[in-house]
Amino acid sequence: MPTKKLIVFDMDGVLIDVSKSYRDSVRQTAKLFFKNARAYENLPEPLFPLTDLAVVKQSGGLNNDWDLSCLVINLLFNVIEKPPAYESKDPWDRYRETIGHCNVTALAEFLKSTPKPLSTLLLKVGASKNSFIYGLYTGDVGSGNIIKQIFQEVYLGPELFEATYGLVAKFFHGEGFNHREQLLIDNSILEVLAANNILAIATGRPRTEADYPLDHFDLRKYFSEVLALEDCLKEEARISKAQGRKISLSKPHPFMLDAIANNQKNAAEEYFYVGDMPDDMLAANKSQAKYKGIGFLLAAPDKESLKKELLRAGADYIIEDIEQLISFMENN
Repeated sequence: MPTKKLIVFDMDGVLIDVSKSYRDSVRQTAKLFFKNARAYENLPEPLFPLTDLAVVKQSGGLNNDWDLSCLVINLLFNVIEKPPAYESKDPWDRYRETIGHCNVTALAEFLKSTPKPLSTLLLKVGASKNSFIYGLYTGDVGSGNIIKQIFQEVYLGPELFEATYGLVAKFFHGEGFNHREQLLIDNSILEVLAANNILAIATGRPRTEADYPLDHFDLRKYFSEVLALEDCLKEEARISKAQGRKISLSKPHPFMLDAIANNQKNAAEEYFYVGDMPDDMLAANKSQAKYKGIGFLLAAPDKESLKKELLRAGADYIIEDIEQLISFMENN
């Protein structure tokens, strides 16, 4: 009879501290987007607090930090003095013409005078989508998705960006922010957990970006399975071809969790998902395998606020450090 537990981990904010990599890449992407606007030099550095960004991230409905970057830029765009968007069919021309005639003086003053600018704007304007901004967030890098391209340049750095996409970086030429990542869970802890349980990862990262920390921190040996963005995209394409309908299988959809549970169904009898976002808990609750959602607070800038959001999203348990996870698994 199977006795082991299946413990699936989110990667960002659970295994890996991404506050100085992915989260700061969002902030740097937002600033670089306005680089050619008038009064750009008046924008503050940093642009806004990461604690404020965390509130927007926790609002949910964001598949990844590309979506988060687009939403942040969209919010900030409400504050600037701008002309009507230019109508050029080429997204790069449309971007350069429009931003070049924008003035960010009011935005700079707003950011400097408002303690929580993103939260304030989210409450004021919500998630209403500006057609100019979201028109620059279609397709992929190299095919008109300017917001995603800026983010990837910042996160990967120019050399890895060119190796990945075959394009020369246009916006960012410093060291990639991916080099700033650090472990949140020590290898010795994972070794203890892996000895008596089955460990897996369900992450929204692209495969190559998931592979980097797995190899850099020598984590791969602890995990029986790693599902990433491409696994969702492959199944989405299959469903679209077979059924003629579009669907998003990224979290909070439970696709990755149920796929892992199905692959391990003869080896485990209980299923747990450790995540740091409300969407993680929603995915656990929606899963056919009946995962129990474990909210992880270690990397949260505002632990009390996140705890409330995780519980609201249906977390079964809340833990503040990894030792609590070991104790929990030993006693349940």
